[in-house]
Amino acid sequence: MKSIEERQMKIISGPLSMFGAKVEIAAHEKGIDFERVMAPFDQLRGYNPKHPDVLRVNPKRQVPVLIDGDLEIFDSTQIFEYLEDLKPNPALWPAHPKARAIARQLEHCSDEIYFPHIIRLMGLEDAPDDLAAQTARNEAFQYYRRMERVLANREFLAETYSYADIAFYMAQLFGARKGAPMTGETPNLLAWRERMTARPAVRKVAGAMAGYLASIGNAVPDFLQGLNRQPVEKPRAIQGVQR
Repeated sequence: MKSIEERQMKIISGPLSMFGAKVEIAAHEKGIDFERVMAPFDQLRGYNPKHPDVLRVNPKRQVPVLIDGDLEIFDSTQIFEYLEDLKPNPALWPAHPKARAIARQLEHCSDEIYFPHIIRLMGLEDAPDDLAAQTARNEAFQYYRRMERVLANREFLAETYSYADIAFYMAQLFGARKGAPMTGETPNLLAWRERMTARPAVRKVAGAMAGYLASIGNAVPDFLQGLNRQPVEKPRAIQGVQR
């Protein structure tokens, strides 16, 4: 079996995929070399046509997909677990079982408790004053207050830097884009975001996303200003095939 250094891992993502960006950050933090493949994406049609490997590997027809030799898996959390087993150091789950359980729960909550409110805001961009949009924003702000309390006496969400931080950083980036930004009401959270944005792996991936947003004329969140100066990698055109 080839070592990590001898084989080429492939991560299939999308230029505006929060979940794909999570995986990319984790791989960079681990120092794992990989080929970054951007699935075809269009502002009007979305991920259409879909990438053939995504269609083949993921029954949900979504990125991210990881291909490592004969292993083909999907779902950002499952990919996190594989990367951790593949290269345990540097660790991205806390060492202590209780702290690790908390980190896993926070990673899950970011995806399944917080982010659904942002998805609702995405569908209500033409009606920001709608009651449903106001409710979604209020729920997002409640989540920020909860994370503010979590960060009251620590630098990262689960004591040490972990996948929980990666997940929430990318999720709140979309919250900032879609009408639920953090405010001065949560100073611990804002300081945490500054620490996160300063990490090279985060800057690399979030900077690429900021560059793509700028290239299509979309607003770039204030905390990403200055990161979008690198060349933009355009999604590949693929015959016959999305996300």
